[in-house]
Amino acid sequence: TFTVEEAVEAIGFGRFHIVLFLIMGSTGVAEAMEIMLIAVVSPLIRCEWQLQDWQVALVTTMVFFGYMVFSIVLGLLADRYGRWKILLLSFLWAAYFSLLTSFAPSYIWFVFLRAMVGGGVSGHAQGTVPHLSTEPDQKRINKSLSCANPFLSLGKVFWLAGSLLIIGLASVVNPTIGWRWLIRIASIPGILLTLLFKFIPESARYNVSTGNTGAALATLQRIARMNGVAMPEGQLREPAKERRGRFKDLIHPKYLRTTLQIWIIW
Repeated sequence: TFTVEEAVEAIGFGRFHIVLFLIMGSTGVAEAMEIMLIAVVSPLIRCEWQLQDWQVALVTTMVFFGYMVFSIVLGLLADRYGRWKILLLSFLWAAYFSLLTSFAPSYIWFVFLRAMVGGGVSGHAQGTVPHLSTEPDQKRINKSLSCANPFLSLGKVFWLAGSLLIIGLASVVNPTIGWRWLIRIASIPGILLTLLFKFIPESARYNVSTGNTGAALATLQRIARMNGVAMPEGQLREPAKERRGRFKDLIHPKYLRTTLQIWIIW
């Protein structure tokens, strides 16, 4: 028999991980475009609806308020129903409400719809789970790449690319066909990415934790085929976890220091 951890180590790092990294990195482009969109649209809606400074600032505030609230909700749902389903839902959700924003008849509707976009974008973070859960030990990755693993740093490049892209688009679209078309164009990357979701696997570790070892084995076999290596011999055997974590675990004495440090950094 073998466990998921042992299978991941045996499969190693290869083509599958690079392709998945590019796909999940592209989600950062879509996310950055939706978040940074407000910066290039705010001056125009200020003029169109005669807004005061606090009203313009409220738009950004509500985007991140939606992000904060729904990141908790979608995180709980992902624990219950799986990361893949929630990731797909979040992309469809963000694209849908982003398109609706372009038809907003008033300031109030604009604020509400952008808050819902922020809620959808918050679910994009679930995409890191399938990616990280399929990576072997750090040393094996470094050996495969013949250098230090660059993925942690390169992942941020996608966000930067999305930010630059929306600013470049705004400089062309806003003066010509207007901010409503800019929002419609900015929603296209998120829509296109949903077409690639068949490639993204559900986390094998998640499937095992729910007792679905068959699905976990299928994911591992798929990764092995793409990497051109053989699966470990034997059967996948790993007991389902009765409890997969709770919010109060974050403030457990064992993790409290790390939790506070991460909160402060963010």
